[in-house]
Parts: sequence; C-alpha cells; structure tokens
Amino acid sequence: MSRRSADERREELIEAAIRVMIRDGVGRATTRAVVAEAGLPLGAFHYCFRSKEELLQSVIERIMVRASAPAVAAAAADGATAGGASADAVVRTALHAYWERIRQTPDEHLLTYELTQYALRQPGLAELARKQYAHYTEVTRESLEAMARLAGIEWTVPLPVLARHGLGVLDGLTLTWLIDRDDTLARAALDEYASYLVSVTRRDGARGARAE
Repeated sequence: MSRRSADERREELIEAAIRVMIRDGVGRATTRAVVAEAGLPLGAFHYCFRSKEELLQSVIERIMVRASAPAVAAAAADGATAGGASADAVVRTALHAYWERIRQTPDEHLLTYELTQYALRQPGLAELARKQYAHYTEVTRESLEAMARLAGIEWTVPLPVLARHGLGVLDGLTLTWLIDRDDTLARAALDEYASYLVSVTRRDGARGARAE
C-alpha cells in the first residue's frame, strides 16, 4: 500500500470526522472514533492536528467551502448573466442555486448548527463559534459583491449591514426548513428575500458612465 502524505491523511480525517459527526453527533466524535472511521492509526490524528478544536475548525471550514455563497454567484454567471441579465435574474438564480445546495446536503447543514451549539457550551471553544459566524458573514458579503458585479448594480444599503441581514435571513430559513422540510414555504420565503434585495439596488454609476 502506498504511503499517504500528511496532507492526504489530514483530508481523510476531516472527511471521516464529518461522517462520524453526522452519524453519531459532535459530542461522540472522539479522536478514536474519527481515526477508526478513516482507517488510520491513532497517532495519525496527533500528527495532523494539534487538538480536537483544530479538527472542529477544519470541519466547519470544509462544510462552508462546499456551500459557499461565492460559488452560488458563479452559478448565476453561468446561467442568468449570459447576455447581460437583470438584477432580479442574477439575485434569484444565485439564491436558488444556494438553496439547492442546502436541499442536496441537509445532514451537513444540520451539523453546522450542532457544531455552533457544541462550541458555545464547551469551555474555551466559544471562539470557534465566533469564527464560524464571522466566516459566514464574510462569505455572504462576498456573494453580494459578486451579484453586484454580475448585474452591474450597487447596493443602497451599507454592505456590512446587508451581509449581516442576509446571513440572518438565510440562516433562519435554513434552520426552519431543516425542521419542517416544507419546500413550498421555503421557496416562497426565499423569493420574498430576493424581492427585498432587488428593491435595495441601483444601477452602478461607474459602469453606466463608462457605457456612455
């Protein structure tokens, strides 16, 4: 069997941790359980991670990379913006692409809420939860910036405020859907949020001046 590099083992441990946490819960994801799931010796964990807290942070980052909002905005570029799309088309395409990610991986998104609660309740781990939501806010801000570029618009609400508002809306919609799985109401609420975003846009003055 070929010898695996430290980076390869780290990747295997992160993915194994996600599987264990989804199946058994964050509290039961011991280092022994994770290495057993990965099929690695216990020493491999300490070779790749300084602590379980570092592993938890890596798990949070991995899940968010998969469902990152900038990737959603890129999906809008592939579809709605071919030939120059309106702000409405860009926003709705991006949000619905994001929502499909939620529907395709509900267990991973449920895990993100469990990770937050676990971190807040464990002495010394609250910083993980703060970093988690700081990352979410940054991803949301980047997504809004990407939407604006794609549609040639500006936001009339300060971006830090709009990003925090958007995170609150999407976070709440996601958690509510994970509880009741009501696709119809979830999509209706998502469309309502899209309508709000469109209502706080204006044409990008700089782009308009260049066009003239």
